[in-house]
Amino acid sequence: MIKKELGLGLLLVVISAITGLINPAFLSLVNLLNMANLIGLFGVFALGEGLVIITGGIDLSLGSMFALLGVIFIDLLTTHQVHWPLALLAVLLGGLVLGAIQGLLVTRLKMQPFIVTLCGLLIYRGAARYYTSDSTRGFGYGDEAGTLSNIASGNLAGIPNTFILLIVLALVLGVLLHRSVYGRWLYAVGKNEEAARFSGINTNLVIATAYIISGGLAGVSTVLFVFYTNSVSPSSFGNFYELYAIAAAVLGGCSLRGGEGSILGIVLGTALLQVLQNLVNILGIPNSLNFAVMGTVILIGVLADQQLQARRRGRQALAGLARTAPKSTPVQGQGASPRAADALPVRTSDQA
Repeated sequence: MIKKELGLGLLLVVISAITGLINPAFLSLVNLLNMANLIGLFGVFALGEGLVIITGGIDLSLGSMFALLGVIFIDLLTTHQVHWPLALLAVLLGGLVLGAIQGLLVTRLKMQPFIVTLCGLLIYRGAARYYTSDSTRGFGYGDEAGTLSNIASGNLAGIPNTFILLIVLALVLGVLLHRSVYGRWLYAVGKNEEAARFSGINTNLVIATAYIISGGLAGVSTVLFVFYTNSVSPSSFGNFYELYAIAAAVLGGCSLRGGEGSILGIVLGTALLQVLQNLVNILGIPNSLNFAVMGTVILIGVLADQQLQARRRGRQALAGLARTAPKSTPVQGQGASPRAADALPVRTSDQA
C-alpha cells in the first residue's frame, strides 16, 4: 500500500505543479483554502465509503441520505425551534440508524450491498421530497444555529475547520484500521468472508459496523454541507455525492473486490479528485464535463487496479511453482557418489 500512496502523492504534486504553471491562480492562497474546504467536505464521508468498500461492499445511498437528514435538520432548527445541540445529535443518530439498517439487511438477510443501498438511494430521496412537498428548505434570516454555523463553516488560523476535522477523523480511523484488531478483521472479511468466518471472526458484526460508521460520517457531512449551502433542495441536494466518495476511495487504492485500501490513500484520492475538478474550472472547461471527468477517473482507477491484481496473481503463481518444483536427483557420472551408483540396478536388455 505504501507504493500506491507514494505514487498517488507524486501524481497529486505533478498535476498541481503543471496546473500552477498553466494558470498561477491555481496556487493562490484563496484557491488553495477553497480546495482545502472542499477536500474536508467530501473527505469526511469518503472515509466511511472507503471502509465499506474494504469489506467488499458499496454504499450508493449517501447522497440521498444527505437530502433526508438535511431537511430534517433544518426543519428541527427553524420550524420546531429545537436547540442546535439536540438537532445535531438527532442528525448524527439518524445517520447511525440508517447505516445500521443497511448493515443488518446486508448481514442478516444476506442481501447484496448494491441492491440494499440502491433501494436506500431511492427511498431516502423520495422520503425527503415527500417530507418537504418537494420544496427547498433554508435558514432564512434567523440565527437558529449561529454557534454551530461558525464551527462548521469557520476556520482556525486561516485553515478551514472542515479540513481540520477531516485530518482528525483520518487519524482516528487510521489507528482503528491499521493499528487495531478490528482493522485486521475488516481486511480479512474483505479478502475472504468465508475464510474469516471459519477463523472465528464475527463477520456480520464487522460488516455491519462498517455501514454504521459510514452512516455516522454521513450525518456529520450533512451538517457541514447544510451550512455550506445554507439551504437544502430535496431533489438535488447531495446528488451523485456517493460517486465522489467511490471515486476518491478507488483512486486512493481501495479495491472494489474488497480487502485493500488505506485511510491515507482515501484522503489523497479525495484531494486528487478535487484538484482535477478545480483544474476543469480553472482551464475554462465547461462544468457539464465534471461528471465525465469523474467517470473517467473511476474507469482509469478500476483498470489500474485490475492490472495490478493480474500482475500480483502472476507473481504469486510463479512463486508457488518455484516452491513446489521437485529437486533434481543426481545422475550417475555427474556428481553421484560411487556407492550410490553401485546401489542402482543393472539395466538388462529385457528391462530396456
